[in-house]
Amino acid sequence: MIYEMRIYEALPGKLPALNARFANTTLRLFERHGIVAVGFWTTYIGPSGNTLTYILAWDDLAARQQRWDAFQSDPDWQTAKAESERDGPLLAQVQSFLMKPTDYSPMQ
Repeated sequence: MIYEMRIYEALPGKLPALNARFANTTLRLFERHGIVAVGFWTTYIGPSGNTLTYILAWDDLAARQQRWDAFQSDPDWQTAKAESERDGPLLAQVQSFLMKPTDYSPMQ
């Protein structure tokens, strides 16, 4: 198992719209494409209150590539993204980290 941590820095005032997009559309589409979400967090204390961090679980890199590509090309995702960004983009920056658990990690 590998895990992907994605950190989204929302533009000022856009975090509520980003959270709504995940809650109302993205999670349903993740499920459709076999993308397993481990958890989602907003920054409580830290350098920015406009940050959404989430972790996805993947069987391997090939599965990640296939499922992520299918999600990105899904017409429902493209429509939802365009509609949510009708008044401008939601994100200032996206970071992605692929992580492999250590032997002693509780999550394998």
